[in-house]
Amino acid sequence: MRHCSVQVRGLLTREELDRYNGLIEVGSYLEDQNRYDLAYMVQKEIDLLILPGIERLKDKGRARDRATAEYLESLKDAEGGPEEE
Repeated sequence: MRHCSVQVRGLLTREELDRYNGLIEVGSYLEDQNRYDLAYMVQKEIDLLILPGIERLKDKGRARDRATAEYLESLKDAEGGPEEE
């Protein structure tokens, strides 16, 4: 089974994380039993389950980028302050 990143897992709700862990366990069992056809279906379900966590991570990154841009803009404004003659 393919795991999602630690960052994505950290942004899953408790319910999503519990379901994720259960599906990983089932998928691993199926792989151990050489039932890759069924493990594939479980992996597809996991991929759908983690989509909200991926979106939350993207939103977090966008917010960080906005904050960085605002900070850099404030530095530029502070440097270019009132001109002295």
